[in-house]
Amino acid sequence: MQAQVMNWLEAYQLEFSDLISLLLVLGFILAISVVIHLVLHRLVLRAVEQLARRSRHWWKRALFDSQLFNRLAFTLQGVIIYVQAGLWLSGGGLTLAVIQTIAHLWILLFSLLSLFSLLNALLDISTQSRVARTLPLRGLFQGIKLVGALFIGILMVSVLIGKSPVILFSGLGAMTAVTMLVFKDPIMGLVAGIQLSANNMLSVGDWLEMPKYGADGEVIDIALTTVKVRNWDNTITTIPTYALISDSFKNWRGMSESGGRRIKRSLLLDTGSVHFLDEEDLRRLHKGQLLAPYLDGKVEEIGRYNSECQSDLSSLVNGRRLTNLGTFRAYLEAYLRAHPRIHQQMTLMVRQLEPTANGVPLEIYAFTNTTKWVEYEGVQGDIFDHVFAVLPEFGLRAHQAPTGYDMRALGTALANTAPRYREAG
Repeated sequence: MQAQVMNWLEAYQLEFSDLISLLLVLGFILAISVVIHLVLHRLVLRAVEQLARRSRHWWKRALFDSQLFNRLAFTLQGVIIYVQAGLWLSGGGLTLAVIQTIAHLWILLFSLLSLFSLLNALLDISTQSRVARTLPLRGLFQGIKLVGALFIGILMVSVLIGKSPVILFSGLGAMTAVTMLVFKDPIMGLVAGIQLSANNMLSVGDWLEMPKYGADGEVIDIALTTVKVRNWDNTITTIPTYALISDSFKNWRGMSESGGRRIKRSLLLDTGSVHFLDEEDLRRLHKGQLLAPYLDGKVEEIGRYNSECQSDLSSLVNGRRLTNLGTFRAYLEAYLRAHPRIHQQMTLMVRQLEPTANGVPLEIYAFTNTTKWVEYEGVQGDIFDHVFAVLPEFGLRAHQAPTGYDMRALGTALANTAPRYREAG
């Protein structure tokens, strides 16, 4: 191109020099680059933006909002400048080498940025997919970005020093120890993210409980080196990703997906209130609709047993009898079986635990048919409200430590009885 410019100047009998011809060629390359820039950014990209904004597809808008097309346009401009320099500048010149080197670096830089934009767009698109939301894509994409940045960085260094990138890649073996030390956390985080994804151990939206790090809430982000958990008090806990592999944690996803949440709570009964049921107690309790079938069957079974064994029922130690505690346990199980908010396909039982100094623990073990926290607490509260209210009907008392009110009542009673004892004395 420079020779053609010099011939054109000679034809018009104009004075020329290598500098003038070089400046004319550079101006020509610059003019074409400006025209291409205006066409791409003022016409093509604006048309693409209008199509993306009018589209009903979310992924088209996500691709444009991530600046992907803008960065691809800059990459294309770098390619065009590189090609123009090779066509219109004389080979072997310093100017050609400088322009092509800058264009080469430009192409590599915007290729890397285009990759970043594509990954960001894919991450935004994945938020619309239920399956993709369960994968730790943010951490994986950050790992790809890190590898891509290292790869492009090596290529740019090879362009600047004029050496093959193979030489630089072969020299990385000696830098492995340093690389592992500098990028320890990202590498461990990347490996941990892959393990979490491959084993389906954790995903965004899961309820994670990890007391060691003070985490108890919903996972809102799984990145390359950290996992963010929004606790139920709206604080944010940040956990190193590799800690989820090296330490134990509790994931409540199974509970959420099962459709039932466990109730496992016991109440302490005063052992002094446990006794056998007499005829009056049986008649009173038989009025309960939930207890009547149980009492009919149990009374018949016990009567048959005592008759076969010819038990002397004049002594309480002989034969079998119903107790208020056993009957209450049967009533609670029947009550839970009939409860509309208890999951009937999951484990349901009322069991008696080992007696303690604080009384006899009676534990309710069942599952609600909802996993929502507020509804679950409401169901559990309603059940135990009923349990405490119905205790006197069975002649049972809940055990509790003496309170200040109990002490004052005892003091008042002693004060009232003291004068009568003095008068009697």
